[in-house]
Amino acid sequence: MSSPQKQPPTATPPSPTPQAPSPGPSPPAPRGGGFAARLAELQVKRPALPLLLTGLLTVVAVLLATRLTVLTGFASLLPASRPSVQELDRVAAKTAGVSTLFVVLQGGEGTEARALQRAADALVPEIERIGPPWVGSVEDGVHDAYRYLSPRAGLYVGLDKLTKLRDDIEARYAYEVNKATGALLDDDEPPPEIDARSIEQSLGLGGIDAGRYPDGYYQSKDGKTVVVAIRSKVIASDFAAGTEAIRRVREVVDRVNPASFDPGITYGLAGDLATGIAEYAAINEDLTDVGVAGALLIAAVVFLYYLRVRMLVAMLITIGVGVAWTFGVTQLAIGHLNMATGFLFSIVAGNGINFGIIYMARYLEARRGGADLLEAVRVAHRETWLPTLTAGCAASAAYGSLLVTEFRGFHDFGLIGGVGMVLCWVATFVALPSLLAVMERLVPLDQGSSGLLGGLRRRAQGGVAFGAPFARLAARSPAGLTIAGLALAAIGLVATVTYVRADPMEYDLRNLRNDERARAEQIRLTALAEEITGYVGTDGMAILVDRPEQVEPLRAALYARRDAAPEGEEPFKEIYALQDFVPADQEAKIPLLQEIKDRVVRARKRGLIGDDDWGRIQAVIPPDDLAPFGIADLPAGVARAFTETDGTRGRIVYISPISPESVHDAHYLFRWADSYRETRLPDGSVVRGSGRAVIYADMWAAVIDDVPPAVVFSLAATVLVVLIAFRGGRPAFAVLAALLVGVSWMAGLLVAMDVKLNFLNFIALPLTFGIGVDYAVNIVQRYAREGAGGALTAVRETGGAVILCSLTTALGYLALVRSQNHAVRSLGIAAVIGELACLFAAVLVLPSALLWLDRKLPKGARSFLAVGRSTT
Repeated sequence: MSSPQKQPPTATPPSPTPQAPSPGPSPPAPRGGGFAARLAELQVKRPALPLLLTGLLTVVAVLLATRLTVLTGFASLLPASRPSVQELDRVAAKTAGVSTLFVVLQGGEGTEARALQRAADALVPEIERIGPPWVGSVEDGVHDAYRYLSPRAGLYVGLDKLTKLRDDIEARYAYEVNKATGALLDDDEPPPEIDARSIEQSLGLGGIDAGRYPDGYYQSKDGKTVVVAIRSKVIASDFAAGTEAIRRVREVVDRVNPASFDPGITYGLAGDLATGIAEYAAINEDLTDVGVAGALLIAAVVFLYYLRVRMLVAMLITIGVGVAWTFGVTQLAIGHLNMATGFLFSIVAGNGINFGIIYMARYLEARRGGADLLEAVRVAHRETWLPTLTAGCAASAAYGSLLVTEFRGFHDFGLIGGVGMVLCWVATFVALPSLLAVMERLVPLDQGSSGLLGGLRRRAQGGVAFGAPFARLAARSPAGLTIAGLALAAIGLVATVTYVRADPMEYDLRNLRNDERARAEQIRLTALAEEITGYVGTDGMAILVDRPEQVEPLRAALYARRDAAPEGEEPFKEIYALQDFVPADQEAKIPLLQEIKDRVVRARKRGLIGDDDWGRIQAVIPPDDLAPFGIADLPAGVARAFTETDGTRGRIVYISPISPESVHDAHYLFRWADSYRETRLPDGSVVRGSGRAVIYADMWAAVIDDVPPAVVFSLAATVLVVLIAFRGGRPAFAVLAALLVGVSWMAGLLVAMDVKLNFLNFIALPLTFGIGVDYAVNIVQRYAREGAGGALTAVRETGGAVILCSLTTALGYLALVRSQNHAVRSLGIAAVIGELACLFAAVLVLPSALLWLDRKLPKGARSFLAVGRSTT
């Protein structure tokens, strides 16, 4: 929120023309009449009525706010009308009904691989008993797939290779027969032997890598890890159901007790269900931590200023009401929060409390001037309602500049922040006076207090002199501070231009996500489980075609794009489809396989194949009833990743990245997204792709498109408000010049700190214009009334209140630095830098420049700004 100009507490009675807290003068109202006076009388004499109304509205708002959910995906930051979002929703509706949960069993030193297998076998039936929706299927290996595909292994071999295998077996069989009958010629070369190894190598295992899955288990090569893979109908974004599913699985695992099979066995949970629930829980915890930290910081600085517990309590209750109303309305207007808006609690509180600060300052000033409770409330109403409303609207306009954007992360942020400023203003003028009345009845304000706190309070006169140090600095060297401030601003502008040309965007996606250190073990287990199981779809993006017949033309088109890319810039690695498991030319291969089987069986009867080899060969030779099969015949274990929620098979295609690490690089994601975003097939149909690659690329494009108009709108609105408030002239120029200095400092500091711009900290740019300008407005308005030399008075008297308002706003932003999310942290850093830069420019460089210019004025001149038209 803006830092409106306000008359800080002093020992003197209020002046007849009180200082306006924001652009535009506050016209005096009749002392005894008007709506403000009648409202003050009601709030002082009958405080229960407005407090009861406030309480009822707050209860309703809190109930609504508790229904808010936090959307954690990048897709929630884009408008629903985006084709990529629509396609993602379409694919999710078909495929997101199944999530994965891994139980990762790990053995200690000396644990045998077989013990891990027995533990996994014991878990499978017990977990299966949990049933839907928590558990849809559970497996500890590829046993079903192995049993189905092994006898059909030959169908996956090419015709040429099958023909050669048949001929080799024929030749070996004939060789052995001739050798046994003595018909073998001396110069006959012995053909390859018929043994298990040669037949297994020729026929394969139906696409199953036997070395990867020892004994058919999801087991690591060193035998120290076995994975039990669970498919759940609970999606990872359903926190309540996901938490319950994990609880049930963990309860079963603890009951089975894998350590009973070997004391060295431990277990952990991983997979996208565990990850999704953990991230959601982390975000909720993060919201609480940031909100509490922001509230404590704001409360501490407010108490430090007033040194009165009652003032602190009254303002905290007031801002609590405003924040509750804000997020109750958010539930009605939007229905959820996202990664950009989830942390607005502390920001709205830090901005919105400034209305109470200004009201309280004027109220205390009136009380120190001898006014009773009723008269002090009347004065505070009359002299602060219009200026604070103006300031609130200016702050709302700063947030509202984000409403011109299409990017939903910005748009929702602007809506919530803009509405929040208005509601916090309403809460201040409805609740705060009544709270003061109740507190006055309990403990009169003029009741003295002894001790250190009482002494400090009397010396502070109702507010610590935050502005005094800045006034002393400005008085020592006004010319030096002015020149230094302008020089730093120039350096900041030059550095910013250079920085922008060098592309300051953040392309490492790990710097936009939650800090992974707290979940390092779960991340390690998930990567390990994915590597062992080889589950498709963990890294790959899903493409959903309309008809299975479109799969092969799509793959041909996509592979053509990949192969046409320059070396080292390939957009993806492979494309997977269920059709891969259905071999071609089955009708031609079956007779060949039957001939091979016939020769092998005859060789066995003649004793040409030993018992050990025969046991292995039996697993891969075809059954007598071998027949062609399609995707509908594949076992569930093979088809599960390619099966839609309604059971449809064959329409899902996965496109995998070049490497698991590459997906963290936004440059690569852009290339990957462009390769499959839209594909036109030979029949004229269009297949669209989505997923995080396309979503992130579209998100960046939206940010780049939306930030310039938001910044321009915010700057234009700020300039317009200043010009109207000061009616042009030198005062307006002085305010805008101070703002430019502050913004230049902000930009220079961001460059010096090498802060990369991302989809979230961009918000700090338009907000800085609309919010940062008010500090200079306050100083200039007070200076315009004081006349020549009044710059120091403005800083000493008005500066304390200005600094307090700025501190509450800055501390609301500073709380974001506690967030686990790197993007949220970067927003907090950028916003705090902008806030403090504009503050120091207003209370240090601006008064120094005015004082320096005043010293050059001829005798009798009122002030440097008097040449222009002031607001008084």
